[in-house]
Amino acid sequence: MTQTSLQRATEHQPRARVTLGAALASGPSHAYLFRGPRGAGKRDMARAFAAEILAEGATDPDDARRRAMLNPSPHPDLVWLSPRGAQHMVEEVREKVIRAASYRPFEGEKRVFVIEAAEQMRDESQNALLKTLEEPPDFVHILLLSSEPAQLLETVASRCQPIDFAPLPPEAVESQLDGPADEVAAVARLSAGDVDQARFLLTDAGRRLRAGVLDWKQMLTSAEATGEEAEEAMRKALEDEAEAGVKRSAKDIAEEAKRAGRRRRTEVLDLGLELAASWYRDLAAVAAGAEETVLNRDRLDELGRDAADLDPPRPRRAVELVEDTRRRLDLNVSEELALEALSFRLAAVLA
Repeated sequence: MTQTSLQRATEHQPRARVTLGAALASGPSHAYLFRGPRGAGKRDMARAFAAEILAEGATDPDDARRRAMLNPSPHPDLVWLSPRGAQHMVEEVREKVIRAASYRPFEGEKRVFVIEAAEQMRDESQNALLKTLEEPPDFVHILLLSSEPAQLLETVASRCQPIDFAPLPPEAVESQLDGPADEVAAVARLSAGDVDQARFLLTDAGRRLRAGVLDWKQMLTSAEATGEEAEEAMRKALEDEAEAGVKRSAKDIAEEAKRAGRRRRTEVLDLGLELAASWYRDLAAVAAGAEETVLNRDRLDELGRDAADLDPPRPRRAVELVEDTRRRLDLNVSEELALEALSFRLAAVLA
């Protein structure tokens, strides 16, 4: 296969490159499940793969490929569905994917349907999609993108060919970031290969979160503020759509916005705890003389001061306590009580 946008998109995902390259050579399957961590490049690779499929049989393959690569894409045979709120709307899945899949291509020989964050489809939508996955028209290809494939119905996942994505290496994340070199190097490692998360950590909100991860009240405040911002942004987006003709009641808009805000709040709180665990891990590394393994590379001086005369097993135990709290929050325990209890336990371990 010649050098294409697909090859560039799969630069850091060699397994996916081989699999998708072979699929284009022999003829792509009707359904794929792109699964792997957030920020690993699933979205870019799906767009590049869809562009190659749509270029096949097109009157002008280069132009078809170019239009498919635009975001949003003007290509009439590429349908891209992203969740507006906490979940995909059932009617959008039915209208834009299930029913639309029965229409022949507007141009060329293929149609491609991409469902981003597929795990956010309700069971009703997933069950409705089953028939399309089982008996699709020959010209239809469906790409499901998921960071949490375990939340998909087994009947849906089993009907798709899986394409696995690994977390991006820090160097690949760094190449997509702008900012002070030391800070970029740190967030690239703290993000665990998630480019979107690394970009968030370089915002004012992300920096406040990093600065306050050892103060549970400040961590909770940061999560609440970010959640409120997400709720307001979602509300405005939904109101704009309503003005453009999308049918949504004021109640639906308010509920969807609240769900988006709650979800973002939960994500940021979990990220805060993950950052706290990384800090204590770095403390243990510095106390043991292994500075080269530190993730918070832009705060080595502060780590050195905190690690002075510190017994390495103590911060290692702190990491265990933080991870235990993350698991507790997954069980819907009181966030304030869990974080307050964590602060007391950490104080006792690190005293």
